[in-house]
Amino acid sequence: MVLGEMISTRFDRRAALKGGTAAVAVSLLGAAVARAESTAFRHGVASGDPLPNAVILWTRVTPSEDALPGSGAGAPVSVRWEIASDEAFGSLAASGTHTATADSDHTVKIDATGLAADRTYFYRFTALGQTSPVGRTHTAPADSATPDRLRLGVVSCANWEAGYFSAYRHLADRGDLDAIVHLGDYLYEYQRGEYGGRTGSVRWHEPAHEIVSLADYRIRHAQYKTDPDLMTLHARLPFICTWDDHETADNTWSGGAENHQPATEGDFGIRKAAALQAYLEWMPVRTGADRRLYRRLRFGTLAELSMLDLRSYRSEEAEAGAGWREIDSPDRTITGKDQMDWVQAGLVSAPVTWKLIGNPVMIAPLVFPPLDPAASAAFTTALGLPRSGIPANPDQWDGYTADRTRLLRTITDNKVSDVVFLTGDIHSSWGADVPLDAAAYPNGPTAGVEFVVPSITSMSIGDTIGGAPRTAAVPIEGTVKGINRHLHYTELDSHGYGVLHVDADQAQMDWYYVADVADPNTAVRHGASYGVRRGGRIEPRATPMV
Repeated sequence: MVLGEMISTRFDRRAALKGGTAAVAVSLLGAAVARAESTAFRHGVASGDPLPNAVILWTRVTPSEDALPGSGAGAPVSVRWEIASDEAFGSLAASGTHTATADSDHTVKIDATGLAADRTYFYRFTALGQTSPVGRTHTAPADSATPDRLRLGVVSCANWEAGYFSAYRHLADRGDLDAIVHLGDYLYEYQRGEYGGRTGSVRWHEPAHEIVSLADYRIRHAQYKTDPDLMTLHARLPFICTWDDHETADNTWSGGAENHQPATEGDFGIRKAAALQAYLEWMPVRTGADRRLYRRLRFGTLAELSMLDLRSYRSEEAEAGAGWREIDSPDRTITGKDQMDWVQAGLVSAPVTWKLIGNPVMIAPLVFPPLDPAASAAFTTALGLPRSGIPANPDQWDGYTADRTRLLRTITDNKVSDVVFLTGDIHSSWGADVPLDAAAYPNGPTAGVEFVVPSITSMSIGDTIGGAPRTAAVPIEGTVKGINRHLHYTELDSHGYGVLHVDADQAQMDWYYVADVADPNTAVRHGASYGVRRGGRIEPRATPMV
């Protein structure tokens, strides 16, 4: 198997575990769900998208046993919400009532306004004579404030069947985070037993079939919200989320998906609309009137976070071989024109030190090999290869090189400094400079750095290759970095999360890895740290930020 094939096997997710034996584990989850089923608030509470004066508050109320998620049943329920500066709720900052109905699957989503900047708050809901768990959240600093630092948990790719969400528990146990940035694949759409972990499935998806309808997506969202570690993390910190493909279907693009078969699963537009509706009902995200998911949040003068949506507007993925001729086409897009204009304008005008970009798929080139500029025209003409090289995964920005060049040239031409891309999707860890031209690195200009976090549980490249961890994947990591010189850190085996620290002088990503996703009580360890100083390039760091 050649190197490119080894990397690309990670993306053949549908075939990865078909026919494998699933091992169903009994865990603490069963007891937690049994306790939750005695309450009206069995899916916990959550908050998200903190602004200086507002935050989204979320819950789901279950009015009766015949009004479970996805049922479309149940009478309207009056729900009271409260947010206070003290856990005893002696000093309410805001409160109100909301009617939860079957039209929104009895979810409750409140944009609580009139809050003070940079303040910890507690919130709760009451309905049907019951009170929800108490959640804790925090508003953003005022736009004019100069916070000492910002610290974010960064996560992606949590597959229920592949393992337990212990990484969420370890993040919840920290006391130093301001928010959680979730970069997509919050859930997976596959049917039961189709896509598990290294040794199979440790717990089963609901519903049992692949999710396609609105009811299906609601049921799957509801199941994920019952995970005790995820419930705890949601209750302790605000989330800032975007979606990737599996919230709809594998390798989604604007008009379809690899994991969608119109003959048996119907019109993709209907499926996509159902996925978006369920996502907006069940996630604590703030959207505009057009329900767009790309948006921007600010943390004083220190940082601004632009969350991208790289699934709703993109062109279809180019196929290997003949499709390589299309990759450099200026007509292809991963962002869509409006989103590209939005992110370019935001970067050029950002009145902050650090420009953070929540980026669902990898933007740094991962190609074999980066082509020399002097020879690229001849290669393209003769063989139809993309100028930057053969992509390992055209589902990433590597498959949409014209859009990538537009964005990176905006950064370099306008001398926008201190840009940090935060990325998920690829189920592995990467630290990279983002060069305007990979073949010219390290002598050519760079447009920022990229920190890619591993999956929470979804199969890593090392899992797919097989063998003991930190064996077969290690030489591949060295080869990939040798060919792509802008890639400074690569770890293809482990699952876990990242913690991003930003202050006036530097940004640093610390990677943390769990020992075994099949163990609900698994430990966590520090894996690596890389950082960047203002105006600089990526560099290794000896210790994590504390």
